[in-house]
Amino acid sequence: MTFAAEMLRLSPSSIGFDREELAACIESCFDCVQSCTACADACLGEDDVAGLRRCITTNLTCADVCASTGRILSRQFDYDASVTRAMLEACRLACRRCAEECERHAQHHEHCRVCAEACRRCEAACDALLAA
Repeated sequence: MTFAAEMLRLSPSSIGFDREELAACIESCFDCVQSCTACADACLGEDDVAGLRRCITTNLTCADVCASTGRILSRQFDYDASVTRAMLEACRLACRRCAEECERHAQHHEHCRVCAEACRRCEAACDALLAA
């Protein structure tokens, strides 16, 4: 059991989502934060930094949105469904845009391929939670 799942299990609050799907989305958000942050850092180490500016900016935006979303999803006491939905939609969009940008560079930069994969996984987790 992951820490997210364990904390949700221990929460005295009623949970507004399926616990497994919620835990998976929280984990995907924080995995995406790490991947996007590391990808931006790796891009800064590449010879063609100028050609990776958009990728770096998109990575950092996605990391910020995913971090906020993961934190909001982690708070289930008296959660606001409309704010949660808006954050999930924003996260899904940020992940989609970041994945698309990283996929443009994935042939030349393995870190971009891995980051795109993390973003697609987070996008799918947000989709699943929105559909629930």
